[in-house]
Amino acid sequence: MSEPIRVLVTGAAGQIAYSLLFSIAKGDVFGKDQPVILLLLDITPMLPVLDGVVMELQDCALPLLRDIVPTDKEEVAFKDLDAAILVGSMPRKDGMERKDLLKANVAIFKSQGAALEKYAKKTVKVLVVGNPANTNCLIAAKSAPSIPKENFSCLTRLDHNRARSQVAMRCGVPATHVKNVIIWGNHSSTQYPDVHHCLVNMSGSELACFDAVKDDAWLKGDFIATVQQRGAAVIKARKLSSAMSAAKAICDHMRDIWSGTPEGEFISMGVYSSANSYGVPEDLIYSFPVQIKDKKWKIVEGLAINDFSRMKMDATAAELIEERDTAVAFLGV
Repeated sequence: MSEPIRVLVTGAAGQIAYSLLFSIAKGDVFGKDQPVILLLLDITPMLPVLDGVVMELQDCALPLLRDIVPTDKEEVAFKDLDAAILVGSMPRKDGMERKDLLKANVAIFKSQGAALEKYAKKTVKVLVVGNPANTNCLIAAKSAPSIPKENFSCLTRLDHNRARSQVAMRCGVPATHVKNVIIWGNHSSTQYPDVHHCLVNMSGSELACFDAVKDDAWLKGDFIATVQQRGAAVIKARKLSSAMSAAKAICDHMRDIWSGTPEGEFISMGVYSSANSYGVPEDLIYSFPVQIKDKKWKIVEGLAINDFSRMKMDATAAELIEERDTAVAFLGV
């Protein structure tokens, strides 16, 4: 058995965490022989609820779960971390302007970035889930200057899984038969789900997605809109935001960081945009196709980008630039 790793989940009394913690604790994310210590951070009013979550984790009697530390204190939560999954954020309330939401979240992620800087291991892998995830991730990274920017990523795997599943349902195959979809850009309704490099396994042979689906109008229209608007559709139906599917995507994302991506496959995650070959502006957290080996990601280079894709990639970059500039202005406040 290895030494236990220290894994933080913030917003730990919330509904995404409730779907996530069991999977982490039972070894689905960091490995079947990797013991974990769970650090669970939430705001003070949520501590009684968090105690209930701790009781349930204890009652699962899981062999890999070595300790559980519920807390409302950053200095406890961020100490010597190997992995940080930052789920907690200020949700958008009715009538709230986007910039007010950004301002509230800049304060949270500036503080958590500073806590990572002060208390966590310099090798910590940080996944930001709380929205606006890309910009929150950038603020956290900027607030932890001694931790490499490459150690920070934001979640676009849920969008990636949604895109994969839509194609699979359309083709009548399992989702595992669809690979190399791409989510470009922001985890927002401007994201671009791109299937120009996607492959679908149909009856044992791999076909390009456009050849498998045989409906270009759908792939360039309703498919994109469905993936972009899926979060809103879930809220409309459930009156709650995606939790089970978000937790599954977090597990996929962190497992791939820890164990690597399969040969010949790439996945989507929001990463630092410096020195990419796709003309995406510098100093953004932007979702790219990546491959991961030895806990290090690299952007998949050399994919052909047509005019249709270019336009959509630029539109989501423009939104991210605007978010970043608004957020960075608040950083100095």
